[in-house]
Amino acid sequence: MTTKLTLTVEKNIIEKAKLYAKHSGRSLSELIENYLETLTEENTDKTLSPTLKKIVGKVKLPADFDEKKELRAYFENKHL
Repeated sequence: MTTKLTLTVEKNIIEKAKLYAKHSGRSLSELIENYLETLTEENTDKTLSPTLKKIVGKVKLPADFDEKKELRAYFENKHL
């Protein structure tokens, strides 16, 4: 069963999140729901992000791959 949730978020964050959702082909509600589910999972492996967990074994990354650094660079490039 779904239920409505009202959040208070900075306007610029909402705009960026809506753009991200649109470009990823998902709704903002879906993104937030997935994030909240990830936060509340009991036996979560904290060393990998949910995004990386989905592609583990499908993509070979270099041993020194820094996900946070790459993600930051991507968004800086995209939104600045």
